[in-house]
Amino acid sequence: MGPVDTSVSAAPRLFSGCPVMPLNLILDPWIPVTTPEGRRTITPGQMADPGVLRPDWPRADLNIAWLELLIGLVALADPPASPEEWEARRAADPARLQERLAALAPAFNLSGDGPLFLQDLEPLAGEANPPDMLFIDSAGGNAARNNADLMVWRGRYPALDPALAAMALYTLQSQAPAGGAGNRTSMRGGGPMVTLVEPFAGCSLWDLVWANVPCGPQQGLEALPWMRPTRVSDKDQEVWPPADVASPVEAFFGMPRRLRLVVEGDLVTGVVQRPYGTNYAGWQHPLTPYYRLKPGSELLPVHPRAGAFGYRNWLGVVAASEKTDLRAQAACVAAYSGRVRRSQAQAARVIVAGWAMDNMKPRDFVLSRQPLLDLPQAQLTAVQGMVEAAELLAGALRMALKPVLAEGSALEALREEFFARTQAPLEARIADLRRGEAVAGAWLADLRAAGLALFDAAALPGMDRRETDVMARIAQARQGLLADFAGRRKLGRAAFDKLGLTPQTRTEAA
Repeated sequence: MGPVDTSVSAAPRLFSGCPVMPLNLILDPWIPVTTPEGRRTITPGQMADPGVLRPDWPRADLNIAWLELLIGLVALADPPASPEEWEARRAADPARLQERLAALAPAFNLSGDGPLFLQDLEPLAGEANPPDMLFIDSAGGNAARNNADLMVWRGRYPALDPALAAMALYTLQSQAPAGGAGNRTSMRGGGPMVTLVEPFAGCSLWDLVWANVPCGPQQGLEALPWMRPTRVSDKDQEVWPPADVASPVEAFFGMPRRLRLVVEGDLVTGVVQRPYGTNYAGWQHPLTPYYRLKPGSELLPVHPRAGAFGYRNWLGVVAASEKTDLRAQAACVAAYSGRVRRSQAQAARVIVAGWAMDNMKPRDFVLSRQPLLDLPQAQLTAVQGMVEAAELLAGALRMALKPVLAEGSALEALREEFFARTQAPLEARIADLRRGEAVAGAWLADLRAAGLALFDAAALPGMDRRETDVMARIAQARQGLLADFAGRRKLGRAAFDKLGLTPQTRTEAA
């Protein structure tokens, strides 16, 4: 899955073999995938065919959303009833999958008469927007009118082929950011973090999908919100909590936005939007981690932040947090650890993805693969201490660099570089930890080496040309940083405590 193309000139790619309108998303081949023989277009039922490896949409956000859609389709049409059934059905059964999905076909027309995929049951009145609005990184109406679309784009997609329109529609409904008065966010808020278990390197598409399918009862077409009138939320901010939901599978098929596609010939040329779609509250999506601000408060979905996703973000995402009353892994990640042997879980990685948003504005699309840390309690405690110690010593590095860089983006960039440089060493220490080795001292040495190298690279060049008082402050800051890495100052003592180490004396540190 490649990076998101956010260039102004980005244009939709018309997929070879994609059927013309009308398109049925169950029966027609419309999904681009890669195989050992090259690229092909498949139906959802062919996700279990041998050799189907991964999606091949032109944007990473569509690839991730498409995996969510496939997981939701299996959860709707043929979910495992229990962990035991999940294990028994791990091997692909293409014929069974095709048969079960075929029953969903009446609900998955993209255009035409009757219920339409993720669109209001009845046609909507109003002026059509360009189909570009379906993409999260496109300019909103006000941004375009005010010529304020500096980091978002307008006019890239004047028309969409039906396959790309369907995928963009699903992505928007599942991840919708704030969109102006009455235009609801997704049930996970705008730009949610998506976590997917990748069971082993080089796994097939089916392996990946099945690893994340939740257990539960099979649902009928009545579970889909576009098969009934929209639950409009224009009165007193009406919300729809899951306690009132007969079918939790709607988590994969939410409709916060009221939309109808405008079709001309074989292309989608516009989108009519009306405000006050379903206002979801209290839902817990199976593919997203959650947190609480304090014990007993409501669960909130985790959202990615701009920049690289690394070990400082692991707890509660790829590793269970000891603060279970405050952080909860996505249900799919927690369930996978409970379904397989620990040796199998150690081969898995977690795909972490999502738009980092600043309210309505997209800042970055995060896409990363991280190890799935299914560890015994003692090792999990050790990893949590290692991560927290790194956070403390990154703070010490930041303070030491202030005489050199003062406050600003350069200072934050070096702090982020500290985490990037220590990512591989931490993964190596976790491998040692799994073998029963003591790792706290070695991890401290890794942190010290990275921290001092970054400080020296930023502070020491040109020292002979600095003012005497500046040289003195830099020298003092370095001595203070050494003291932190020896556990003799506040942040350092706290880090040593997290690692279960005894602070060093001046003689030992030297």
